[in-house]
Amino acid sequence: MALLSRLIQKFLKEGQLTLVHPDGRRETLGPGGGEAVTIRFADDKVVRDLMRNPRLMLGEAYMDGRIVFEDGKMIDLLSMVQRSNAFEDKEPGGASFVDKGKIAGLARWLRRNNPVKSKDNVAHHYDLGDDLYDLFLDPWRQYSCAYYEEPGQPLEEAQLAKLAHIAGKLHLREGDHVLDIGCGWGGMARYLHKVAGVRVTGITLSEHQLTYARAKAVEEGVADKVDFQLVDYRKLEGQFDRIVTVGMFEHVGAAHYREFYDACRRLLKRDGVMLNHTIGRLGEAGSPDPFTDKWIFPGYHIPSLSQMCEASEQARLMVSDVEILRLHYAHTLRAWLERVEAKKPEIERLYDERFYRMWEFYLGGAIVMFEHGGSCNYQVQYVRDRRALPITRDYMAEAEARYRAIAG
Repeated sequence: MALLSRLIQKFLKEGQLTLVHPDGRRETLGPGGGEAVTIRFADDKVVRDLMRNPRLMLGEAYMDGRIVFEDGKMIDLLSMVQRSNAFEDKEPGGASFVDKGKIAGLARWLRRNNPVKSKDNVAHHYDLGDDLYDLFLDPWRQYSCAYYEEPGQPLEEAQLAKLAHIAGKLHLREGDHVLDIGCGWGGMARYLHKVAGVRVTGITLSEHQLTYARAKAVEEGVADKVDFQLVDYRKLEGQFDRIVTVGMFEHVGAAHYREFYDACRRLLKRDGVMLNHTIGRLGEAGSPDPFTDKWIFPGYHIPSLSQMCEASEQARLMVSDVEILRLHYAHTLRAWLERVEAKKPEIERLYDERFYRMWEFYLGGAIVMFEHGGSCNYQVQYVRDRRALPITRDYMAEAEARYRAIAG
C-alpha cells in the first residue's frame, strides 16, 4: 500500500484522491485543486492487483465492486489521472537503447484478425441487443463520433450534422452506387439514399445489425435501393462509385491495413471517391488498452495517421483530403455517458450491475482519452485518379448545406 500511495502522490499533478483502506484507515493524496474523489478498497488484494496491471485491474476491480466510490464518480477519477499525463504535456520521444517501435510493430502484426475472428470480435460488442443501444444513441443509431458545431449541441443534431459532413465529402452524383463498409444498423446508408438518391450496399459482420438494417430499409420503403449483406470486405466482389466506412477501421487490425486498402482499391472504380472516418492516434500508434481489448472491442487497434498513409500509399490510393476532429468525440461520449447514467436502472435490468459498471468505465476511459490523451478522429478522403474531384474544396460545403436542408 505504501508503494501505491507514493506513486499516486508523485503522479498526480492536480486534484485530491482519498483512499479508504479495508480497515477504515483514510489517506489523502494529491496537491488539491480540480476534482476531489474518495474511493474505498473492499479488500487488501485490490492494491496488489492495481500494482500488477493498473490499466486492466482498475476497471475490473470497479466492475466487481471491489473499488467503491464514496465521493465523486469514476469519470472524475479518470479525468484527474489523465490530466496529470496529458498528451500536450509530454516531451517528444528520443532515441532508445531498445527499438520500442519495432517491438510494438511486431506485437501489432501478431494480432491477426482473419474473417472468422473478425466476425467473432464484432459479435462480442455489436450483438448485445437493440434495447441497450436505444437507451443512449440517436434515432439514426450512429455509434460513432458526432460532428459538433458548438459544445452543448444536442446529440441528435450533432449526429445528423456528421452524416451531412461525411456525405458532402463523397461528392455524390446521380446514379452512384455507394459501398458502406461496416454499415452498422444502416443509418448512414439510408441517409445517403435519402439526401442524394444514390444506391447503397452496406456490409457488416454483425448478424444482429444486419437484421435490424434490413428491417428498417423495408419499413422506410427503400429496400430496393439500400441493400445490406453479411460479408467480409475481403470477400466482396464488384466495383463501386463511392466507398464510405465509419467507425470500422478501428477493428481491422494493424496487420491487415495493407489488405484493407488493397481491397478498397479493387472495389473502387477508377473515378471513385472513398472516405474513411476512424478513431486515430495524435502521435505514434501504441498498444491497445488491455481493459478495452478484453471487455469491449477485442482485436482492435487505433491507427496513427502515418500508419494509414503508409498502407494507402502502398495500395496506390491517393490521399485527397484530411480532417482531424480533436474534441468532437469527447462531446459525443459525454452525451452518451449522461444518457447511460440516467438509464442505469434499465441497463441493470437488461444485464446486471456489473455490466453497467463495465459500460460506465469504458465510456469514462474513452472520454478522457479524447479530452486529455492521445486520441482523435480522422476523416481521410482517397481517390484513385487525381481528377476524380473538383480542384477546390468548395463542393464539400455546398453539398453539406444542401443535404442538411433535405434531411432537416
